[in-house]
Amino acid sequence: MPRSEAMEGSMRAPAFAANIVSEWRAGNRSRLARLLIVVLAVLAAATFVTSIMTGAADASLSNVFDWLSGAESADQALSARDRIIILDIRLPRAVLGLLVGASLAVSGVVMQGLFRNPLADPGLVGVSSGASLGAVLLIVLGASLFGPLFALVGFYALPIAAFFGGLVTTLLLYRIATRGGQTSVATMLLAGIALGALTGAVTGVLVFIADDKQLRDLTFWGLGSLAGANWTKILAAAPIILMSLAVVPFLARGLNAITLGEAAAFHMGVPVQRLKNVAILSVAAATGASVAVSGGIGFVGIVVPHLLRLVIGPDHRYLLPASALLGGTMLIFADMLARTIVAPAELPIGIITAFVGAPFFLWILLRGRSNMGL
Repeated sequence: MPRSEAMEGSMRAPAFAANIVSEWRAGNRSRLARLLIVVLAVLAAATFVTSIMTGAADASLSNVFDWLSGAESADQALSARDRIIILDIRLPRAVLGLLVGASLAVSGVVMQGLFRNPLADPGLVGVSSGASLGAVLLIVLGASLFGPLFALVGFYALPIAAFFGGLVTTLLLYRIATRGGQTSVATMLLAGIALGALTGAVTGVLVFIADDKQLRDLTFWGLGSLAGANWTKILAAAPIILMSLAVVPFLARGLNAITLGEAAAFHMGVPVQRLKNVAILSVAAATGASVAVSGGIGFVGIVVPHLLRLVIGPDHRYLLPASALLGGTMLIFADMLARTIVAPAELPIGIITAFVGAPFFLWILLRGRSNMGL
Protein backbone atom coordinates (compact mmCIF):
# COMPACT_ATOMS: atom_id res chain seq x y z
CA MET A 1 0.00 0.00 0.00
CA PRO A 2 1.40 3.48 -0.87
CA ARG A 3 2.35 5.63 2.06
CA SER A 4 -0.26 8.30 1.23
CA GLU A 5 -3.06 5.70 1.25
CA ALA A 6 -1.84 4.29 4.55
CA MET A 7 -1.81 7.77 6.10
CA GLU A 8 -5.27 8.46 4.69
CA GLY A 9 -6.58 5.21 6.17
CA SER A 10 -5.03 5.97 9.57
CA MET A 11 -6.72 9.37 9.59
CA ARG A 12 -10.08 8.03 8.44
CA ALA A 13 -10.73 5.87 11.54
CA PRO A 14 -10.44 8.71 14.12
CA ALA A 15 -12.61 10.90 11.91
CA PHE A 16 -15.24 8.14 11.70
CA ALA A 17 -15.20 7.73 15.49
CA ALA A 18 -15.44 11.50 15.98
CA ASN A 19 -18.48 11.64 13.68
CA ILE A 20 -20.20 8.88 15.64
CA VAL A 21 -19.54 10.66 18.95
CA SER A 22 -20.81 13.98 17.61
CA GLU A 23 -23.96 12.33 16.23
CA TRP A 24 -24.52 10.54 19.55
CA ARG A 25 -24.28 13.82 21.45
CA ALA A 26 -26.71 15.38 19.00
CA GLY A 27 -29.20 12.58 19.63
CA ASN A 28 -28.68 10.63 16.40
CA ARG A 29 -27.57 7.17 17.50
CA SER A 30 -28.45 5.15 14.39
CA ARG A 31 -24.89 4.84 13.09
CA LEU A 32 -23.59 3.92 16.55
CA ALA A 33 -26.39 1.36 16.88
CA ARG A 34 -25.52 -0.31 13.56
CA LEU A 35 -21.84 -0.41 14.51
CA LEU A 36 -22.67 -1.83 17.93
CA ILE A 37 -24.77 -4.61 16.37
CA VAL A 38 -21.80 -5.65 14.22
CA VAL A 39 -19.50 -5.59 17.27
CA LEU A 40 -21.99 -7.62 19.30
CA ALA A 41 -22.30 -10.19 16.50
CA VAL A 42 -18.52 -10.66 16.48
CA LEU A 43 -18.48 -10.83 20.29
CA ALA A 44 -21.26 -13.42 20.31
CA ALA A 45 -19.38 -15.60 17.81
CA ALA A 46 -16.15 -15.32 19.82
CA THR A 47 -17.92 -16.14 23.09
CA PHE A 48 -19.69 -19.09 21.46
CA VAL A 49 -16.41 -20.57 20.23
CA THR A 50 -14.68 -19.90 23.56
CA SER A 51 -17.48 -21.71 25.38
CA ILE A 52 -16.98 -24.79 23.21
CA MET A 53 -13.26 -24.76 23.94
CA THR A 54 -13.59 -24.18 27.70
CA GLY A 55 -13.60 -27.17 30.00
CA ALA A 56 -11.63 -30.06 31.41
CA ALA A 57 -11.15 -31.84 28.07
CA ASP A 58 -7.98 -30.90 26.21
CA ALA A 59 -9.48 -29.63 22.96
CA SER A 60 -7.76 -26.56 21.57
CA LEU A 61 -9.31 -24.43 18.85
CA SER A 62 -6.83 -25.64 16.24
CA ASN A 63 -7.50 -29.28 17.09
CA VAL A 64 -11.24 -28.80 16.78
CA PHE A 65 -10.89 -27.07 13.43
CA ASP A 66 -8.57 -29.82 12.20
CA TRP A 67 -11.11 -32.42 13.21
CA LEU A 68 -14.07 -30.58 11.66
CA SER A 69 -12.20 -29.96 8.41
CA GLY A 70 -11.28 -33.64 8.07
CA ALA A 71 -7.54 -33.09 8.19
CA GLU A 72 -5.20 -36.09 8.15
CA SER A 73 -4.46 -35.60 11.84
CA ALA A 74 -8.15 -35.60 12.77
CA ASP A 75 -7.98 -38.87 14.67
CA GLN A 76 -5.03 -37.61 16.69
CA ALA A 77 -6.51 -34.12 17.17
CA LEU A 78 -9.44 -35.24 19.27
CA SER A 79 -10.07 -38.46 21.08
CA ALA A 80 -13.45 -40.16 20.91
CA ARG A 81 -14.16 -38.96 24.44
CA ASP A 82 -13.37 -35.36 23.53
CA ARG A 83 -15.61 -35.54 20.48
CA ILE A 84 -18.51 -36.63 22.68
CA ILE A 85 -17.76 -33.84 25.16
CA ILE A 86 -17.69 -31.20 22.44
CA LEU A 87 -20.52 -32.40 20.18
CA ASP A 88 -22.93 -33.77 22.77
CA ILE A 89 -22.24 -31.57 25.81
CA ARG A 90 -20.52 -28.28 25.08
CA LEU A 91 -21.97 -27.49 21.64
CA PRO A 92 -25.65 -28.02 22.57
CA ARG A 93 -25.03 -26.11 25.80
CA ALA A 94 -23.63 -23.13 23.90
CA VAL A 95 -26.46 -23.25 21.34
CA LEU A 96 -29.06 -23.41 24.10
CA GLY A 97 -27.41 -20.54 25.98
CA LEU A 98 -27.49 -18.39 22.85
CA LEU A 99 -31.15 -19.17 22.19
CA VAL A 100 -32.34 -18.75 25.78
CA GLY A 101 -30.33 -15.57 26.38
CA ALA A 102 -31.61 -14.02 23.16
CA SER A 103 -35.22 -14.97 23.88
CA LEU A 104 -35.16 -13.64 27.47
CA ALA A 105 -33.52 -10.36 26.47
CA VAL A 106 -35.88 -9.79 23.53
CA SER A 107 -38.88 -10.69 25.72
CA GLY A 108 -37.73 -8.04 28.17
CA VAL A 109 -37.50 -5.43 25.40
CA VAL A 110 -40.98 -6.27 24.10
CA MET A 111 -42.56 -6.20 27.56
CA GLN A 112 -40.87 -2.92 28.43
CA GLY A 113 -42.06 -1.40 25.16
CA LEU A 114 -45.57 -2.74 25.60
CA PHE A 115 -45.90 -1.61 29.23
CA ARG A 116 -43.91 1.58 28.52
CA ASN A 117 -41.55 1.25 31.49
CA PRO A 118 -38.05 -0.12 32.05
CA LEU A 119 -39.00 -2.45 34.92
CA ALA A 120 -41.06 -4.98 32.98
CA ASP A 121 -39.34 -8.34 32.72
CA PRO A 122 -40.72 -11.87 32.33
CA GLY A 123 -38.96 -13.00 35.51
CA LEU A 124 -39.92 -10.04 37.69
CA VAL A 125 -43.61 -9.84 36.83
CA GLY A 126 -44.43 -13.53 37.13
CA VAL A 127 -44.42 -14.64 33.49
CA SER A 128 -41.50 -17.02 34.05
CA SER A 129 -43.21 -18.37 37.17
CA GLY A 130 -46.33 -19.07 35.14
CA ALA A 131 -44.29 -20.83 32.48
CA SER A 132 -42.55 -22.87 35.17
CA LEU A 133 -45.92 -23.84 36.62
CA GLY A 134 -47.05 -25.12 33.24
CA ALA A 135 -43.91 -27.19 32.84
CA VAL A 136 -44.02 -28.55 36.42
CA LEU A 137 -47.69 -29.41 36.00
CA LEU A 138 -46.81 -31.47 32.95
CA ILE A 139 -43.87 -33.20 34.68
CA VAL A 140 -45.84 -34.18 37.79
CA LEU A 141 -49.26 -34.93 36.29
CA GLY A 142 -48.25 -35.62 32.72
CA ALA A 143 -48.64 -39.38 32.81
CA SER A 144 -52.12 -39.31 34.33
CA LEU A 145 -53.72 -36.17 32.88
CA PHE A 146 -51.74 -35.29 29.78
CA GLY A 147 -51.08 -38.66 28.20
CA PRO A 148 -52.86 -37.71 24.93
CA LEU A 149 -50.78 -34.52 24.72
CA PHE A 150 -47.55 -36.53 25.00
CA ALA A 151 -48.79 -38.93 22.33
CA LEU A 152 -49.78 -36.09 20.01
CA VAL A 153 -46.80 -33.73 20.17
CA GLY A 154 -44.02 -35.87 21.70
CA PHE A 155 -41.12 -33.90 23.16
CA TYR A 156 -42.82 -30.61 22.19
CA ALA A 157 -45.28 -31.18 25.06
CA LEU A 158 -43.07 -29.49 27.69
CA PRO A 159 -42.48 -26.24 25.74
CA ILE A 160 -46.18 -26.10 24.83
CA ALA A 161 -47.22 -26.51 28.47
CA ALA A 162 -44.76 -23.81 29.54
CA PHE A 163 -46.02 -21.55 26.73
CA PHE A 164 -49.62 -21.76 27.93
CA GLY A 165 -48.55 -21.16 31.52
CA GLY A 166 -46.66 -18.04 30.49
CA LEU A 167 -49.49 -16.90 28.18
CA VAL A 168 -52.16 -17.10 30.89
CA THR A 169 -49.93 -15.23 33.34
CA THR A 170 -49.11 -12.51 30.79
CA LEU A 171 -52.77 -11.98 29.89
CA LEU A 172 -53.77 -11.75 33.55
CA LEU A 173 -50.96 -9.31 34.26
CA TYR A 174 -51.87 -7.06 31.35
CA ARG A 175 -55.56 -7.10 32.27
CA ILE A 176 -54.86 -6.21 35.91
CA ALA A 177 -52.22 -3.52 35.25
CA THR A 178 -54.00 -1.71 32.39
CA ARG A 179 -56.95 0.55 33.01
CA GLY A 180 -58.38 3.09 30.61
CA GLY A 181 -55.58 2.45 28.14
CA GLN A 182 -52.93 3.32 30.74
CA THR A 183 -50.64 0.82 32.46
CA SER A 184 -49.70 1.46 36.08
CA VAL A 185 -46.13 0.50 36.93
CA ALA A 186 -46.91 0.06 40.61
CA THR A 187 -49.94 -2.10 39.83
CA MET A 188 -47.91 -4.15 37.37
CA LEU A 189 -45.15 -4.86 39.87
CA LEU A 190 -47.56 -5.68 42.70
CA ALA A 191 -49.69 -7.87 40.43
CA GLY A 192 -46.55 -9.60 39.19
CA ILE A 193 -45.48 -10.33 42.76
CA ALA A 194 -48.94 -11.68 43.58
CA LEU A 195 -49.11 -13.84 40.46
CA GLY A 196 -45.58 -15.10 41.08
CA ALA A 197 -46.49 -16.02 44.67
CA LEU A 198 -49.67 -17.75 43.52
CA THR A 199 -47.96 -19.80 40.83
CA GLY A 200 -45.16 -20.56 43.28
CA ALA A 201 -47.66 -21.88 45.79
CA VAL A 202 -49.29 -24.15 43.21
CA THR A 203 -45.84 -25.31 42.13
CA GLY A 204 -45.05 -26.08 45.78
CA VAL A 205 -48.13 -28.29 46.01
CA LEU A 206 -47.05 -30.16 42.88
CA VAL A 207 -43.54 -30.60 44.31
CA PHE A 208 -45.07 -31.95 47.52
CA ILE A 209 -46.98 -34.69 45.68
CA ALA A 210 -44.14 -35.53 43.26
CA ASP A 211 -42.25 -38.80 43.54
CA ASP A 212 -38.47 -39.10 43.88
CA LYS A 213 -37.77 -39.19 40.16
CA GLN A 214 -39.97 -36.17 39.54
CA LEU A 215 -38.30 -34.32 42.40
CA ARG A 216 -34.92 -34.84 40.77
CA ASP A 217 -36.37 -33.43 37.54
CA LEU A 218 -37.97 -30.49 39.36
CA THR A 219 -34.69 -29.55 41.02
CA PHE A 220 -33.69 -28.39 37.55
CA TRP A 221 -36.22 -25.54 37.78
CA GLY A 222 -35.09 -24.14 41.10
CA LEU A 223 -32.26 -21.84 40.05
CA GLY A 224 -31.98 -22.44 36.32
CA SER A 225 -29.20 -24.23 34.50
CA LEU A 226 -27.97 -25.23 31.06
CA ALA A 227 -26.45 -28.44 32.43
CA GLY A 228 -29.18 -30.61 30.93
CA ALA A 229 -28.72 -29.25 27.42
CA ASN A 230 -28.97 -31.80 24.63
CA TRP A 231 -30.04 -31.85 21.01
CA THR A 232 -33.52 -33.17 21.86
CA LYS A 233 -34.25 -30.15 24.05
CA ILE A 234 -32.87 -27.82 21.41
CA LEU A 235 -35.04 -29.47 18.77
CA ALA A 236 -38.07 -28.96 21.01
CA ALA A 237 -37.41 -25.32 21.99
CA ALA A 238 -35.53 -23.84 19.04
CA PRO A 239 -38.47 -23.67 16.56
CA ILE A 240 -40.64 -21.83 19.10
CA ILE A 241 -37.86 -19.43 20.13
CA LEU A 242 -36.75 -18.76 16.57
CA MET A 243 -40.32 -18.08 15.42
CA SER A 244 -40.74 -15.58 18.25
CA LEU A 245 -37.43 -13.91 17.44
CA ALA A 246 -38.42 -13.74 13.77
CA VAL A 247 -41.75 -12.05 14.58
CA VAL A 248 -40.63 -9.31 16.99
CA PRO A 249 -38.62 -7.21 14.49
CA PHE A 250 -41.91 -6.50 12.71
CA LEU A 251 -43.18 -5.01 15.98
CA ALA A 252 -40.38 -2.41 16.15
CA ARG A 253 -42.28 0.42 14.47
CA GLY A 254 -45.36 -0.19 16.59
CA LEU A 255 -43.35 -0.40 19.82
CA ASN A 256 -41.64 2.89 18.93
CA ALA A 257 -45.05 4.50 18.38
CA ILE A 258 -46.68 3.05 21.49
CA THR A 259 -44.07 4.74 23.71
CA LEU A 260 -46.07 7.94 23.02
CA GLY A 261 -49.24 6.28 24.29
CA GLU A 262 -51.77 3.91 22.80
CA ALA A 263 -54.01 6.73 21.54
CA ALA A 264 -51.13 8.47 19.78
CA ALA A 265 -49.98 5.18 18.26
CA PHE A 266 -53.50 4.49 16.99
CA HIS A 267 -53.68 7.90 15.30
CA MET A 268 -50.29 7.19 13.71
CA GLY A 269 -51.83 4.18 11.98
CA VAL A 270 -50.55 1.46 14.29
CA PRO A 271 -53.00 -1.43 14.87
CA VAL A 272 -52.59 -1.25 18.64
CA GLN A 273 -54.73 -4.21 19.63
CA ARG A 274 -53.11 -6.51 17.08
CA LEU A 275 -49.69 -5.29 18.21
CA LYS A 276 -50.51 -6.13 21.82
CA ASN A 277 -51.83 -9.57 20.88
CA VAL A 278 -48.76 -10.48 18.83
CA ALA A 279 -46.39 -9.08 21.46
CA ILE A 280 -48.04 -11.03 24.29
CA LEU A 281 -48.06 -14.26 22.28
CA SER A 282 -44.41 -13.78 21.30
CA VAL A 283 -43.29 -13.12 24.86
CA ALA A 284 -45.26 -16.07 26.21
CA ALA A 285 -43.89 -18.41 23.53
CA ALA A 286 -40.26 -17.33 23.91
CA THR A 287 -40.36 -17.30 27.71
CA GLY A 288 -42.24 -20.59 27.93
CA ALA A 289 -39.86 -22.40 25.61
CA SER A 290 -36.84 -20.98 27.44
CA VAL A 291 -38.14 -21.94 30.87
CA ALA A 292 -39.03 -25.41 29.61
CA VAL A 293 -35.42 -26.18 28.71
CA SER A 294 -33.39 -24.06 31.15
CA GLY A 295 -35.53 -23.43 34.21
CA GLY A 296 -35.95 -20.01 35.78
CA ILE A 297 -33.08 -17.70 34.81
CA GLY A 298 -33.84 -14.17 35.95
CA PHE A 299 -32.78 -10.59 35.27
CA VAL A 300 -31.46 -11.12 31.72
CA GLY A 301 -34.54 -9.38 30.34
CA ILE A 302 -34.03 -6.27 32.44
CA VAL A 303 -30.24 -5.88 32.50
CA VAL A 304 -29.55 -6.29 28.78
CA PRO A 305 -32.17 -3.85 27.37
CA HIS A 306 -31.37 -1.18 29.93
CA LEU A 307 -27.64 -1.33 29.24
CA LEU A 308 -28.27 -0.98 25.52
CA ARG A 309 -30.74 1.89 25.94
CA LEU A 310 -28.03 3.85 27.73
CA VAL A 311 -25.83 3.52 24.63
CA ILE A 312 -28.06 3.38 21.54
CA GLY A 313 -31.33 4.81 22.82
CA PRO A 314 -34.88 3.41 22.75
CA ASP A 315 -35.29 2.78 19.00
CA HIS A 316 -36.62 -0.79 18.81
CA ARG A 317 -35.33 -1.24 15.26
CA TYR A 318 -31.84 -1.48 16.74
CA LEU A 319 -32.67 -2.40 20.32
CA LEU A 320 -34.27 -5.74 19.44
CA PRO A 321 -31.37 -7.28 17.43
CA ALA A 322 -28.76 -5.79 19.76
CA SER A 323 -30.57 -7.25 22.79
CA ALA A 324 -30.75 -10.68 21.16
CA LEU A 325 -26.99 -10.69 20.54
CA LEU A 326 -26.00 -9.30 23.93
CA GLY A 327 -28.45 -11.52 25.80
CA GLY A 328 -27.11 -14.66 24.16
CA THR A 329 -23.53 -13.56 24.75
CA MET A 330 -24.12 -12.76 28.42
CA LEU A 331 -25.84 -16.07 29.12
CA ILE A 332 -23.08 -18.08 27.43
CA PHE A 333 -20.49 -16.16 29.45
CA ALA A 334 -22.48 -16.72 32.67
CA ASP A 335 -22.64 -20.43 31.84
CA MET A 336 -18.86 -20.54 31.39
CA LEU A 337 -18.49 -18.97 34.83
CA ALA A 338 -21.02 -21.40 36.29
CA ARG A 339 -19.04 -24.46 35.22
CA THR A 340 -15.55 -23.12 35.95
CA ILE A 341 -15.80 -20.90 39.03
CA VAL A 342 -16.27 -23.84 41.44
CA ALA A 343 -14.88 -26.62 39.22
CA PRO A 344 -15.23 -29.57 39.22
CA ALA A 345 -18.66 -28.75 40.69
CA GLU A 346 -21.10 -26.49 38.85
CA LEU A 347 -22.83 -23.38 40.14
CA PRO A 348 -26.45 -22.87 39.02
CA ILE A 349 -26.51 -20.17 36.39
CA GLY A 350 -29.49 -18.48 38.05
CA ILE A 351 -27.28 -17.58 41.01
CA ILE A 352 -24.86 -15.72 38.76
CA THR A 353 -27.57 -13.78 36.90
CA ALA A 354 -29.22 -12.90 40.24
CA PHE A 355 -25.92 -11.65 41.71
CA VAL A 356 -25.54 -9.30 38.74
CA GLY A 357 -29.16 -8.52 38.03
CA ALA A 358 -30.56 -7.82 41.51
CA PRO A 359 -28.21 -4.88 42.31
CA PHE A 360 -28.70 -3.59 38.77
CA PHE A 361 -32.48 -3.72 39.21
CA LEU A 362 -32.23 -1.79 42.48
CA TRP A 363 -30.07 0.81 40.74
CA ILE A 364 -32.68 1.23 37.98
CA LEU A 365 -35.44 1.48 40.58
CA LEU A 366 -33.65 4.12 42.65
CA ARG A 367 -32.50 6.03 39.58
CA GLY A 368 -35.95 6.33 38.05
CA ARG A 369 -38.36 6.18 40.99
CA SER A 370 -39.15 9.89 40.80
CA ASN A 371 -40.34 9.43 37.21
CA MET A 372 -42.30 6.21 37.79
CA GLY A 373 -44.55 7.14 40.67
CA LEU A 374 -42.92 4.71 43.10
